[in-house]
Parts: sequence; structure tokens; C-alpha cells
Amino acid sequence: MEQLTHYTTSFESKQFPITVICDEVYFQDNIGSIFRICDAFGVEKIIFTGNDFVFSERKINKTSRSTHKRLPYEIIKDKSDVLKFLKKSNSEILILEITSTSKPITSLNFDISKPVILIIGNEINGVSNELLSTYNNCYHINMFGKNSSMNVVQSLAIALHEVTKLL
Repeated sequence: MEQLTHYTTSFESKQFPITVICDEVYFQDNIGSIFRICDAFGVEKIIFTGNDFVFSERKINKTSRSTHKRLPYEIIKDKSDVLKFLKKSNSEILILEITSTSKPITSLNFDISKPVILIIGNEINGVSNELLSTYNNCYHINMFGKNSSMNVVQSLAIALHEVTKLL
């Protein structure tokens, strides 16, 4: 058996009609890792939100492995502009957040003929109330340990795996 490299794998390059919205994600390591995970899962675009959003290319490059140079992204600081974008998008809007009505991500169900917008939340507070109160298509990852959450990047990877299985 031989370990394969980026140059010797036979993975098919594919892009899915998925936009990931990062609702006030601020940690630079997480931002870099989000680019890398989104690139790995063929995400079309990333949107970052938040009035205090900072994009430090030097800091995110370590975890992004230069995927931030290839993957389209946009920064929409004002939450009302994000809500306007969502309303006119004609997409399936999925939120990754534990709520009183969220369903397990393994029971994911959506119209696969539409583009997908997957919303993930801040490292400390999760998805903002503005977005949670507007959309109710919430999914969570079942947790079996003592902790009720995991890092936003690992959660995103699990969610993208589930979404792309259906597309």
C-alpha cells in the first residue's frame, strides 16, 4: 500500500450550489479552517457577517492552506443586508444550531433542486437571534459526551458531509 498525495489521488473536482454563511465567526484560525473545509466539500461561496469581522490573510493562511485565494467569499457586515440577501436568494436555508425545535443533521431533508445556504454561528454564542427568529429550518449534531457543542469548523465539516451526500 502506498500513501497518496494531492497529486496522485483520483478525487473528482466538483462544485456544489452551496453558500456557507458564517454568522459572526471571528477567530482567525477558524476562518482559515472554514475556507479549507469549504474547499474540500466543493462549496461555491462563503459569506462572513458581523460588524467586528476582521480578515487577516497572514493569520488565516496557516489553517486555510491558501484555499482563501481560490474560494470566492464576501463580507457583509450589516445583519439587515444579510437578511435581505437571504430573502431574495430562492435557496434552501439550513441553520446549524441546537434549538428547542432543531432536528438531528442525520435527518436532513430539503429540496435538492434549489441552491443551499448553510448558516453557522459564532464560536461563543452560536447563530444570532436575528437569523434564528427568521428561519426555523434548524439542524443539530447529536452529542453523546458531557459537552453540548463542538468547534464550529468540525460542526461545519459534519454538516457539509450530510448536505453533499444528498446533492
